[in-house]
Amino acid sequence: MILSPSILAGDFTKLGETIDMINKSEADWIHLDVMDGVFVPNISFGFPVIKNIASIAKKPLDAHLMIVDPDRYIGKLHEMGVEYVSVHYEACNHLHRTLQNIQSMGMKAGVALNPHTPASNLEYILEYSDFILVMSVNPGFGGQSFIDNSLRKISEIKEMAIKKGLNTLVEVDGGVNLKNSVLLKDAGTDIIVVGSTITSSANPIDTISKLKAI
Repeated sequence: MILSPSILAGDFTKLGETIDMINKSEADWIHLDVMDGVFVPNISFGFPVIKNIASIAKKPLDAHLMIVDPDRYIGKLHEMGVEYVSVHYEACNHLHRTLQNIQSMGMKAGVALNPHTPASNLEYILEYSDFILVMSVNPGFGGQSFIDNSLRKISEIKEMAIKKGLNTLVEVDGGVNLKNSVLLKDAGTDIIVVGSTITSSANPIDTISKLKAI
């Protein structure tokens, strides 16, 4: 599985050190949780921080927009070199157009689903998505417990993609750890976002190696 460590659970007074650690590790991407305090009840960071991260990151940037009206910021993310952008199904009035906008700039477009949003809602949008981000916790805060029925949703999405002859990837974010990563892989997950399991580890680089070995 592709591993995209989230910086949200890290120490922001040592953000440069966190990015340097990820650069040196076996991780594949760097996950950016962008929150506006409106779509989710929390505010994380904006473009000044993303610009600083992009200036030192040696891994592709994977931006998860937990914001209303994400179309306003897609061009700016492209300018900063972000390669993967996911927007919420629940936040986009014209989701197909938003995905086209992301892809027109050469970025990969993802659709994020909140825990309550069924996989069936993807029926008419899956073929226009490069990846689907399954939220396995309620978005807005790190360190939450994994919602078990996310495994069924992952399997449903993967089955839907196979039936349509698509290579759409499935990304999972929320409460992912060394134990449930095995279950996630078995369910068809292609990308895992891992936060506190890595940042709270005594040896983050070793933890990343263990996650990549699954």
